[in-house]
Amino acid sequence: MYMVNMVENFLALTPSLPIILAFALPLISLVVKSRRVWESYTITASFIILLLALTNFMRVYEVGKPLIYKFGGWPPPIGIVYEVDLLGALMGLLVASIMFLIAIYSVKYLEHAHGVEWYYTLLLGVEAGMLGCVYTGDAFNLFVMLEVTSVAAYGLVAFYRSNKEAIEAALKYAIVGSIATTVYFISLAFLYGTYGTLNMADIIAKSKLMVSPELALISGIPVANIIIGAAIILALAIWAFTVKAAAFPNHFWLPDAHPAAPTPISAVLSGLVVKVGVYAVIRFSFTIFGGAELLSNVISVLYIVLLILGIFSAFVASMLMVVQTDIKRLIAYSTVMHIGLIFMGIGLGTPLGLAAAIYHTINHAVAKALLFLAAGVFIYTAKTRNIDELAGIGRYMPLSTFTFIIAALALVGIPPLNGFMSKLTLYYALIDAGLAPLVVVIIVTSALALLAYVKIVYSVWLKAPLRDYSDVKEAHPLMLVPLLILALTCIVLGVTAPLLMDKLIMPTVKATLNSDLYVKVALEALRKFLSS
Repeated sequence: MYMVNMVENFLALTPSLPIILAFALPLISLVVKSRRVWESYTITASFIILLLALTNFMRVYEVGKPLIYKFGGWPPPIGIVYEVDLLGALMGLLVASIMFLIAIYSVKYLEHAHGVEWYYTLLLGVEAGMLGCVYTGDAFNLFVMLEVTSVAAYGLVAFYRSNKEAIEAALKYAIVGSIATTVYFISLAFLYGTYGTLNMADIIAKSKLMVSPELALISGIPVANIIIGAAIILALAIWAFTVKAAAFPNHFWLPDAHPAAPTPISAVLSGLVVKVGVYAVIRFSFTIFGGAELLSNVISVLYIVLLILGIFSAFVASMLMVVQTDIKRLIAYSTVMHIGLIFMGIGLGTPLGLAAAIYHTINHAVAKALLFLAAGVFIYTAKTRNIDELAGIGRYMPLSTFTFIIAALALVGIPPLNGFMSKLTLYYALIDAGLAPLVVVIIVTSALALLAYVKIVYSVWLKAPLRDYSDVKEAHPLMLVPLLILALTCIVLGVTAPLLMDKLIMPTVKATLNSDLYVKVALEALRKFLSS
């Protein structure tokens, strides 16, 4: 019993700790004026959060079913709960791992910046929001955590507040993001009006017409037409999530926000924040509504829409990559392209397609964080984002350039790196679904992306320098070590792909599709409460 309670407390502590520490940091900064203390504080906090996320993941993987934390002791659907299945635990581990490395990298990158206590406050805040999004078992709590994530992200984009570009990008991001969360909030009104509940397990039970006496006693039965209600809910919610994920045509905020933000935050936005939108799409389209036979026609239409959006995202963004002269804007469009590939996997609506989407979500997060951070080393040294003006700098920073090339090759899909393996999985998923002609999307967009990355590598490595870099040395260890760790991860995730697919990705797919087990765990918690 003690072990069960401890694990439940870990679930609650993982998103709660960063937000508590985030609020504490400005108060600490009033007393302790040393930035070294603030930096050590953030790195230590990120490491503790990583250990908690790892513990949660290992526990969920071990027990083979979702784990629940009941806020205030109130079970679902009475109170708000965290219900963490393997998908949520894996995403939480991904978030915590990359955030820890970004915290380390930020120390050197922002060594000359002012107001870093607020930067680290917002960095912990955005981590808390993302962890809350992937852990929650309540649709309204997802809205709250999306807001936490978004507000912190808006502030981080505007961190260089004396820069007109940063303020403009942050305002655009805030306006578009606020509209998206408002639309999602409206979908919650329809959700509650249709189902009489906001608990995800309860929604699944009602959609699948498997409402137990206990659930009927607490939240009643659906009070409106489920099919019409679900269609409206999904139309609104998925639209909002595509904005958060930066999928075409709702991607327009991203190319401005990423270049204007500090480079570590560009890595957070591209590697992780947009993945919260992807996670929400997967959760709603597969776990919550996907298993209901009554809603099969609605879900089929949704999958077609997601597939089409994915195709357009991949094509449009890959073409725009080629014409960019700003290295960060080019990498930002690459994110839109890969979100498109992920949406194509989701849009297939098959277990293999979902496996490709989840695997590519992980691979893209790692490789894109690496790509942005490696580019950040060049930008930090040369004080420019223009690709032509970075000419020759890579010769003086060979390890940093090597990690950039690893990230670029991984994202293009060169074997045996991780991006190749997830693209190969999507390739097989398309063939398995009878959509072999769509394989051309992967091939053409990858070729265009390769052309864009070759332009960068040619400039930083082969072109003659436009200025004197004779005093330039390799990146500081605080920046270089995260790059090397991420580069090694890209290699390991690719080389061990068969093992990962068998032991991690497919079990995660199974857990995501097993909505009956999701409901069963929630019912067990409710029955235990009612019998006590």
